[in-house]
Amino acid sequence: MPLGQEPPQLLKQRLFYEGRKFNFEVNRLRLPNKAVGEWECVRHPGGALAVPLTDDGRLVLLRQYRFAVLGRLLEFPAGTIEPNEAPAETIRREIQEETGYAATTWLPIGTFPLAPGYSDELIYAFLATDLEPVEAPAGDEDEDMEVVLMTPDQLEKAILAGEAVDAKTIASFFLAKPFIAKLIDC
Repeated sequence: MPLGQEPPQLLKQRLFYEGRKFNFEVNRLRLPNKAVGEWECVRHPGGALAVPLTDDGRLVLLRQYRFAVLGRLLEFPAGTIEPNEAPAETIRREIQEETGYAATTWLPIGTFPLAPGYSDELIYAFLATDLEPVEAPAGDEDEDMEVVLMTPDQLEKAILAGEAVDAKTIASFFLAKPFIAKLIDC
């Protein structure tokens, strides 16, 4: 917060919905300029995401159906952080469940808010290398996904062509790109 700027004053907070993965609340605030208004907020425990890189320089992605956009998106594996779970634990579990790979080397590459205009969700992104195929447990009933392998160049072209539009995947790819370049000598 900039120096000399006071935070808004919380006047009232109402929980409208308590869900399995997130809550939705409405907050009545008084801003420092004395204006009063209501702000909706999705309260989310956060998510962890992996940028998995195979030894032959391919990225492991998922093509996953997303009801909110009524379509299949190309995404890196990710999952919601469970209570009392560190982001690194979340993504180690999720990558195995979703892709059938386990990684032995993990590099944190960044943390960023996903949609700060209406949610407090943070994404914890990791580069996952030294992948080994493992037997993936049966997926969750509410997930429809297929594993897709792409080179970094193919993914970048898909992003620039508007074929890969998932924000967390795009941000994480560009955070990981300098590290990937060093690993595969691009």
